[in-house]
Amino acid sequence: MSGLTASAAAAASLTGAGSSLVAPIEADWGTAFQTSTGVSVNYQAVGSGTGISDISKGLVDFGASDAPLTSAQAAGCAGCVQIPWALSATGVGFHINRLKKLHLTGPVLAQIYLGQITKWNDRRITSLNKGTRLPNLAITPVYRSDGSGDTYAFTNYLSAVSSTWSMKIGFATSVGFTHGVGGKGNSGVTAVLESTNGSIAYIAVSYLIAHGLPATAIKNAAGNYEYPNLSNIESAAQTVKRVPAGNAISIVNPPRRARTGYPISTFTYVIAPKHAPQVSILKQFILYALSPSGQAFGPSLDFAPLPRVVLNASKQSVNSL
Repeated sequence: MSGLTASAAAAASLTGAGSSLVAPIEADWGTAFQTSTGVSVNYQAVGSGTGISDISKGLVDFGASDAPLTSAQAAGCAGCVQIPWALSATGVGFHINRLKKLHLTGPVLAQIYLGQITKWNDRRITSLNKGTRLPNLAITPVYRSDGSGDTYAFTNYLSAVSSTWSMKIGFATSVGFTHGVGGKGNSGVTAVLESTNGSIAYIAVSYLIAHGLPATAIKNAAGNYEYPNLSNIESAAQTVKRVPAGNAISIVNPPRRARTGYPISTFTYVIAPKHAPQVSILKQFILYALSPSGQAFGPSLDFAPLPRVVLNASKQSVNSL
């Protein structure tokens, strides 16, 4: 048990809070880690914003976020280290009765969420979906009402492809959406999407898979419409050639050389405090998540393996704790 006595392991536990995107694979990590070490891992999927707040206040042993810390957040979480530990994507699900296939571009997505496109048979959508009969049906955009890394990835992408979005809304874990309906957590957004014909929502891909919801193919910088599949997430991540100090990495809207890259792919981070009472056990847990055994839980949940350059940087960061 790598430094833990059996009695110490049985009494030990870790608490974490944050990203709902990472929750499905974190649950598998926690179960496997407890089986092998006796250490329980209790994780609350309360959204990246709350996860950052909770770890900054010392309420949990680790936080989790799909958005890298801002300079203000880093200052507020004194001594914290953000470590990429998983790779997935924010999908764009839709609910149009009897329709299973949809193509959209980033600028059109921005216009939908800005309330500038309000019907599914708008010519700006139909021109992207030739041969598909789209109904004269109101569009209901659905967004996260809580602080969310999915919101960060989605709005970061829209800011990159739409100057109007960038000027009016911008990107962060929470932004001032002007149109649509909010839902708390990926589970809340999924519930709204499932119950509302005509809706569209950005959701962690694993939730779309779990609920059998169709994903939109988004046009990437290379001009190809791509789904948030494993190979397309990996293609976006392959553009990372070096990891900057602080480990903040963005792979939204990857360049044209990522020909099959899905444009709203994202790394997700564990936020760990240095010199915490539980730091020895926490290091073991994070290293397990980064190990081949931990990463092997990913594919069935649409989490791709971390690129080698990112994996190496993450392990170095764990060892610095």
